[in-house]
Amino acid sequence: MKTIINPTQQEWAKKLKRPVQKTKDIEKIVKPIMRKVKRMGDKALKKFALEYDHVQIKTLLVSIEEVKKARETVDPKLKEAIIQAKENIEKFHEAQITPDLEMEVMEGVTCMRRSVPIQKVGLYVPGGTAPLFSTVLMLGIPANIAGCEEIVLCTPPDKDGNIHPAILYAADLIGIDKIVKAGGAQAIAALTYGTESVPQVDKIFGPGNQYVTAAKQLAVKKGVAIDMPAGPSEVLVYADETAIPAFVAADLLSQAEHGVDSQVILVASSEKTTNKILKEVDEQLDKLPRKDIAKRALENSLAVIMANQQTAIDLINDYAPEHLIICVENEEEVVRQIINAGSVFIGNYTPESAGDYASGTNHTLPTYGYARNYSGVSLDSFVKKITYQKLTEKGIQTLGPTIETMASHEQLEAHKNAVSIRLKYLKDKKK
Repeated sequence: MKTIINPTQQEWAKKLKRPVQKTKDIEKIVKPIMRKVKRMGDKALKKFALEYDHVQIKTLLVSIEEVKKARETVDPKLKEAIIQAKENIEKFHEAQITPDLEMEVMEGVTCMRRSVPIQKVGLYVPGGTAPLFSTVLMLGIPANIAGCEEIVLCTPPDKDGNIHPAILYAADLIGIDKIVKAGGAQAIAALTYGTESVPQVDKIFGPGNQYVTAAKQLAVKKGVAIDMPAGPSEVLVYADETAIPAFVAADLLSQAEHGVDSQVILVASSEKTTNKILKEVDEQLDKLPRKDIAKRALENSLAVIMANQQTAIDLINDYAPEHLIICVENEEEVVRQIINAGSVFIGNYTPESAGDYASGTNHTLPTYGYARNYSGVSLDSFVKKITYQKLTEKGIQTLGPTIETMASHEQLEAHKNAVSIRLKYLKDKKK
């Protein structure tokens, strides 16, 4: 990791620049994939499975027998862990249910709002360098709580044409029974257009590589919503002398091992603190099975020494990290000033991996600076808010003149007349 000391605000964007995503080049690869899936359906998915995953797929949908076998295969200790995580995620997301809103804003004028589930949702679960069965819980649980009518899960198969047993176990545990052996941009295309085996959906959720991300953004142009734009995973740790160096180093490396295009940022209060943490990073790195991936990610990463706390907070908000870990003495004061972050982890004993797996919050979060204007996935992501209004005779008589005046000044006479004709009717009715 490179180290810089007290960069000026003008330097922040350049110094903390994320790994470049060559969107146009990626789209050139993804667009033909999308078109081929649209035209050829299941046949294209099988062709791409052979081309990209090097596996011959006979049946795209996971069978009941495969799910049953997965239940028997998963280690009992892992089952217990998945069940515990499920319970916490359910508790936190059930608490996000909001009651219907109804109020009389003035006599005879009632306004209402209620949540309606998105009917068909597609969940993408990566399975390349690591099988992310935790993502099944993070996406499937709120989809179930919201009441989505149809839930389709796409995930890439291994070289034997199988889905990782833990992914199948987690899906079965929460009641997802439509699981498709398809990954990459082709899976997103299938969810966008629909194929013989894959239903077309209204909204697509889930993280993925740059090709998946590009495909999701292209899906938006075809009328399918997505959870958020997303890029490689990232973490920023803010630490002072009260931070435990070994903990901070472990958190930085836990994010670096996601992929070579991940980025980790350390913002530290002093050179002494920085050196202690970077020494721990070097010592822990050599012990990691995925050290080659983490090492390459660290090449995109940075340690920033910021002696002034307010300036450090301003830098954090400017960077808008996906994950933000705060390990400083006055943590509560700092946390209150954070306005741009996907999810915040507070104190020495709150590793980012807690949110990744089992604390209860959702780990599907905005990356690449999108935390400035996007939230992470929540129950709200799976519902639409519909508003309603009802005016009584008294209501149209009271509010009508206001509407007429506003419509008239906007020169929309038909709008005005929609009110005037009702007021005249009520006036004539009294005669």
